[in-house]
Amino acid sequence: MPEEAPTRLVGTFDLEVFTPPCEPGAERFAARARLTSDISGVLPYLNATQRGAIYTPSAQALIWKKGGHTIAFHAYEVLTSNAADRQEAEMELRSMIELVNRTWERRAEITPDFKTRQRPTPMAIYQQLPQTNCKACGSPTCFTFAIRLAAAQVELEACPVLLEPWRAMQLAAVRAMVVDAPGFG
Repeated sequence: MPEEAPTRLVGTFDLEVFTPPCEPGAERFAARARLTSDISGVLPYLNATQRGAIYTPSAQALIWKKGGHTIAFHAYEVLTSNAADRQEAEMELRSMIELVNRTWERRAEITPDFKTRQRPTPMAIYQQLPQTNCKACGSPTCFTFAIRLAAAQVELEACPVLLEPWRAMQLAAVRAMVVDAPGFG
C-alpha cells in the first residue's frame, strides 16, 4: 500500500528570537525559525491566499506584511520582525508556521499563484484618493491612508469619501490597484 503524503509540511524547527543587528539596543524583536523541511512548495499557495504578499519564485521567497510585522518565508526559514517583546516575536512566528501547515493541508482547494507582483506604491494610491484629509478613515491624512492601504493594514472601505457614488471612477481605480489585483484582494 503506497504511503500517504504528510499533511503537515513543517514539523520541527529551531527558533531564535533576537534584536535585529541593524538596531542594537532597540526595543523591538525579530524571530527566525530554521526549518528541517523545504517549504518552497507552499509559497505559490501562500501567494494565492495572503493579501499583499510579494512572491519571488527565482529566490524561493515570499514577503508579507501583517499587522506591522514583516514576515519572510524562504525555503528553509521563516522570519518575522518588529515585535514588541520576545514572547510576541515567538508567538507571531509560531502562528506563521501554523499558517504554512494549514495552507499546505488545504493546497488541493487552492489554485497556486506563481506570479511575481509588486505592491502598489503609496503615491500611486494617493493620486487616486479624494485628497481631502478629512480623517474619517482614522488616518491623519490621505497619504497616510495610502501608505496603510499599500501595506494591507486597512481596508479600502475605511475611506467613506471614496465610497460616495460620484467618485465611482476613483474607487474603481484604487480597487484595481489594491483589491481586485491578483494577490492583493
